[in-house]
Amino acid sequence: MTTAQPRLGQRGMLFMLVILGAFPPLTMDIYLPALPQIAEAFAVSHDAVNLTLGGYMVAYACGMLFWGPLSEKFGRKPILLIGLALYVLASLGCVFSYSIEPLIFSRVLQGLGGGAITVVETAIVKDLYKGRERERILATVMSLVVIAPLVAPVLGAVLLSVASWHAIFVALALFGLFATALVLLFRESLVNRYDGPVVKSWSRLGTVLSNPRFAYLVLLFGMAPMCLMAFIGSAAYVYIDGFGMSEQAFSLIFAMNAVCALIGPMLYLRLSRRMPVQTIVRMGFAVLVMSGVMLVFFGDRSPWLFAACAAVATLAVVGLRVPGTNLILEQQQRDTGSAVALVHFITSMFGAMAVQLVAAHSGNMTSTLGGLFMVVGLLCGVMWLAVQGRPFVMDHLTKYDKAEVM
Repeated sequence: MTTAQPRLGQRGMLFMLVILGAFPPLTMDIYLPALPQIAEAFAVSHDAVNLTLGGYMVAYACGMLFWGPLSEKFGRKPILLIGLALYVLASLGCVFSYSIEPLIFSRVLQGLGGGAITVVETAIVKDLYKGRERERILATVMSLVVIAPLVAPVLGAVLLSVASWHAIFVALALFGLFATALVLLFRESLVNRYDGPVVKSWSRLGTVLSNPRFAYLVLLFGMAPMCLMAFIGSAAYVYIDGFGMSEQAFSLIFAMNAVCALIGPMLYLRLSRRMPVQTIVRMGFAVLVMSGVMLVFFGDRSPWLFAACAAVATLAVVGLRVPGTNLILEQQQRDTGSAVALVHFITSMFGAMAVQLVAAHSGNMTSTLGGLFMVVGLLCGVMWLAVQGRPFVMDHLTKYDKAEVM
């Protein structure tokens, strides 16, 4: 750790990173069991309710572009506290929404606040850790963060069994306040701040994006999470409306998917000690293609078969995030806030597109989901084959292997 954290310590710092990293999955997954209930309460279509998901993700992505460069100018901690305050206020706005329009608006504000939280959390990891240590921290955080989607649907279903969907957003507001208390103990990690005018802070986004190696890897690894986001956005409708499962049963079967996400990053670390990273990445994209084929032909026959296909795909997608994120960050040694913002923005926009794509074909969600898995797996696999032997990939992977041996 390059910056000492006297009040948090190493374990406290890791705990804070896990809590901050839990915001995106928690904000999405605790809410999933309530989607059919909200549609019924406001007498609107599933497409209208899905705007609370899509609107959140678009605002979340745009928020990262806004806050990321500012964190290079003003520091990580101030931007993090502002984002948390906005998130808590927006969560309370969701509680008091009386129709679908205010709910969508509040979710958009919640996304803007959440964008600041995510972009700063990843920038802090880049500030504090280097090389193979960073990869281990990323894997640890990603694995522990999966506790959120593992617990969130169950918690959401429990809250729905004793209260209305409003209670879900009360819980999110309280979680935001808890995270704020942790951040107040955090010591600023940014050493060298951007000394240019505030307005020009956002111009650094273009500077980072003009790096072709960075842009290519962001596009490559940014497409894979489309599969996971499409599944998350359609899961409640497939299980509850399609297979006729209860909200409680849905939360339990959905937890199977979260367990695979928990295993994914640690499985990557174990495999990377025994085989080349290039091979692991190829295997991950191949798994996506195979899962897509299974979903197209057999996904609608059983909720358990559907869950198995989605779980294996999740294992691949989440596992690929560790080498993908690390390789991307290694391409940009300066403007970390802008680099991280672009990574999350592009990934989130792809995710929002995937959610709306599946929603637009609600009559046959399993086949649409399977087709998406196949297309993304094939496209990403071809893109990876084109660069896996290039120096800007090989050099960094070789460096990590040597660091591990030492």
